[in-house]
Amino acid sequence: MTLTRQSTTLRRAARSLFGWTTLRPHQLAAMRAVMKRRDALVVLPTGAGKSAIYQIPASLIPGPTVVVSPLLALQQDQIAALNERQRPELRAVRISSHESPAQQSEAIEEIRAGRAEFLFITPEQLSNPERMAEVRALKPALVAVDEAHCISAWGHDFRPDYLALGHLVEEIGRPPVVALTATASPPVREDIVSRLRLRDPEVVVSGLDRPNLFLEVAHCPTEDYRWRRLVALLRSDERPGIVYVPTRRAAEDLAARLTDAGFPSRYYHGGMPAGARGELHEAFLADQVPIMVATSAFGMGIDKPNIAWVVHMALPDSPDSYFQEIGRAGRDGQPARVLLLWQAEDVGLRRFFTAGLPDTTELRDLAALLRARARSRKELRELTGLGPRKLGQYLSLLEQVGAAEPRSKGRVGSPRYAPTPVDAAAAALAEAERQQTVTRSRTDMMRAFAETTGCRGQALLAYFGEQMTAVCGHCDNCHAGTSTPDDGAIGPFPVHSQVRHPEWGPGLVLSYDEDRMTVLFDEVGYKTLSVRVVSEQELLTLD
Repeated sequence: MTLTRQSTTLRRAARSLFGWTTLRPHQLAAMRAVMKRRDALVVLPTGAGKSAIYQIPASLIPGPTVVVSPLLALQQDQIAALNERQRPELRAVRISSHESPAQQSEAIEEIRAGRAEFLFITPEQLSNPERMAEVRALKPALVAVDEAHCISAWGHDFRPDYLALGHLVEEIGRPPVVALTATASPPVREDIVSRLRLRDPEVVVSGLDRPNLFLEVAHCPTEDYRWRRLVALLRSDERPGIVYVPTRRAAEDLAARLTDAGFPSRYYHGGMPAGARGELHEAFLADQVPIMVATSAFGMGIDKPNIAWVVHMALPDSPDSYFQEIGRAGRDGQPARVLLLWQAEDVGLRRFFTAGLPDTTELRDLAALLRARARSRKELRELTGLGPRKLGQYLSLLEQVGAAEPRSKGRVGSPRYAPTPVDAAAAALAEAERQQTVTRSRTDMMRAFAETTGCRGQALLAYFGEQMTAVCGHCDNCHAGTSTPDDGAIGPFPVHSQVRHPEWGPGLVLSYDEDRMTVLFDEVGYKTLSVRVVSEQELLTLD
């Protein structure tokens, strides 16, 4: 089928099934890849129609589609939207901890009989050998991995249960895979491709600029000033919004203080019972909670179009999480504000959060267990006493240094030529230290964003490898007249070229900003260098 005919077919399906009269170019590019049975990695901002990229081709390709998604609330929203269409080629069912065994069996039968097209499932369910056998027998034609950044240890919302997805996709017959996320910097994209074992994927990264979001940053000399700036925003805009804070205690305290000041608020954090979090989630979506004060645990799966503002009461840990969190504002296309209120002390708090390193004894013991024989995660938790998240992080590190690999039936084992447990622990610790260095460099980039007098839109998108040649026009610096147009930013190396530093090793040129250049190095993370010094001292060479 020619590109023109394929595009026409896709547009016709979009119109007849969803009522959409147009498809964006980036949507079409990714859809065509799926139609050709190619893998795809799609990075588009919130509200840019990522779900359509797998839903429309799935309606045209024979065979069911498996959708892997991390949050039940997010799944429920997407299932409801599909089933509202009342079209058999769009019908969706789910298998999760919320469904009874009878309901789960019924979901499988609906797919098997052709009465449903989409099977929504969590990674935990796929890890069950019996469930895996059932899904494999369905012979899926496509796998869609939503919130794909969760698979990356570099991502802002890493989920250990995502780590085995590449192996699980192989086990169900290796259909084409489309990975979708709203936020993925270059190292996260590389990690997604590697961990999902994507084969020559079509990579679509587009439209990360959100012109309806006004980006504003204020350095706060005192806590009282930070409070007054927040209150000023709340008085000027009574529409719903989110206030992000760095700790659980801060969420509880600030929600109480705002409520006492006449701004009814609720708090949300990861330490609350799952049931209470679910109720708050639904109440916020239903406009019953005007102000949500939350840690970063709140937000994924928030499909609420009328969020009018997002405030950060401290410096976020990275541009990754910042971009994801501000992306929840203005999904209806209306003007929205995002305000960052920060102090220099926030950097120290972020350093504290990233100070921990894995225990070498625990790593060694885990490597020894894997070397003895393959085991399930449940068995590993019982033998080591490690919690699910820590175990996932340790397994990720050991996998990266060649001491662990996924096996059939949801087990984890050791490769044939794995290092000894002692050597594996040492290598894993060194890898953890490298990741910590990169993580801290991302906080440095977040501080640089906060301190810049240039265009904030350009600075933010450059971090994600997207170069803007004109100022954004929707940030405080553009309005203040301190942003300077990027006239092509001629530098010693092209943007996105691979370079090498004698001490820091290989890196990727991300952007130029007047007399500075930003390079992402594999070993030490993000560095901002003087273009003059790089040129005069020949610090970088093309790799």
